[in-house]
Amino acid sequence: MIRRLRDGRVVALLLVLALAVVVLLNQFAPTRSAFAARVTNTTNSAATAPYFTCTGAVGADAANALFAYRLTEASGARTATDWSGRGANGTYQGTMTAATPNPNACPRDAGSAYVLNGSTSFVSTPRSYANPTTFSEEVWFRTTVAGGMLVGFGSSQTGASGQHDRKLYLTTTGQLAFGSYNGTTQVLTSPKAVNDGAWHHAVSTMSPTNGMRLYVDGTLVASNAAFKSPENFTGYFRIGYDVVSGWPGATSNPYFTGSMRYAAVYGTELTASQVAAHAAAGS
Repeated sequence: MIRRLRDGRVVALLLVLALAVVVLLNQFAPTRSAFAARVTNTTNSAATAPYFTCTGAVGADAANALFAYRLTEASGARTATDWSGRGANGTYQGTMTAATPNPNACPRDAGSAYVLNGSTSFVSTPRSYANPTTFSEEVWFRTTVAGGMLVGFGSSQTGASGQHDRKLYLTTTGQLAFGSYNGTTQVLTSPKAVNDGAWHHAVSTMSPTNGMRLYVDGTLVASNAAFKSPENFTGYFRIGYDVVSGWPGATSNPYFTGSMRYAAVYGTELTASQVAAHAAAGS
């Protein structure tokens, strides 16, 4: 017996059998992990924006829109489709050119941007409005040119308006201005220039409650709570062109030069949180 245990072949066989038993037991043993993790977030940095796209953000408030244009039609298009549900399709006047710049405003939204040439390009709207006193004007834009009108209200549907008010425009210094007139001219101006070639989100609001407010990229940059009534006349909202001469800081060229996306006018005053949500959806 002792001689057999000392036999190397027997010992090797026993070792092989022992190893096989260990492997077999491991196959049926419960899985265990030696890894542990602990996640701490004291700043709530995982919070998400209310909307993922500009289509979703504007669409959430489209029930109060007089019109809402994506401005994503192809080059040569004549109709700026209104997707507010009111059927207020606009008309591309002059040269209509589409391009898809990189980056584009609202990069999570499909489609191109509307390129305005600074001499003939603008959008006219189909119907007039009798003295809107509560409204919000909104547009995404980018330019390197100081001057031109973004959104405004005029007595003419397509030509140079004899009366013009509720005007969002660029000054000779490249700042964004929101002007209104009612016996006196009141203009709000952004502290910084916006003709830096980057995309910017602009909103101007007016109401008998809060007066005039101007937002740039989701932030309130200027306000005048005392001026609550615009000029009283019936007119058309215009995008990209109308008279700007005579307005403080305006250039001689009334046409906007640059790109636009998502232009809308609302019959209500957008709140600060609504404006911030719209801006966040496009950044």
